[in-house]
Amino acid sequence: MKKKLKIILAISFICILAFFTYQIVIKINHKKEAAENIKTIPDFSYKNINGGFFTNQDIKINTPTLFIYFNSECEYCNEEAKMIKENVEKFQNVQLIFVSFEKLELIKTFVTKHQLTSYDNIHFLCDNKVTFSATFDVKSLPCLVLYNKNQKLVEKIKGQTKIEILLKKLTSE
Repeated sequence: MKKKLKIILAISFICILAFFTYQIVIKINHKKEAAENIKTIPDFSYKNINGGFFTNQDIKINTPTLFIYFNSECEYCNEEAKMIKENVEKFQNVQLIFVSFEKLELIKTFVTKHQLTSYDNIHFLCDNKVTFSATFDVKSLPCLVLYNKNQKLVEKIKGQTKIEILLKKLTSE
């Protein structure tokens, strides 16, 4: 009886170990695939705050692009938006794309609060299918994804970042 119990425990341990190993391999492969997919701006389509759609085809050519994944209740996201508003003239040659998985009404409230509605280079998008985080491999808020004017990935930054650092990274070749 003890021998059978030891065999069952050993087999169970091996199965559990194999399962966790498989899960780790899946995650590593997903990260590699995501990293490859975001080397240039990937295909996407999200609803904008006016009810239309904004896709990767709407991104201005020869213009650096900054994606900001945010949540209206996130303190750091609000601080990032405030810093952008205070330095908005420095971003006139950068396309800023704010993306949130929240409902459109909350995004509109965020936009109004930070007075960012009247700028042609700033877009607010609703990711109602929650695909942005998987597509761009972002897990934290705020998360900034920077692309140069050739739509090549410069860097992914987790958390709030100083404006000077963002501008330097976006405008350097």
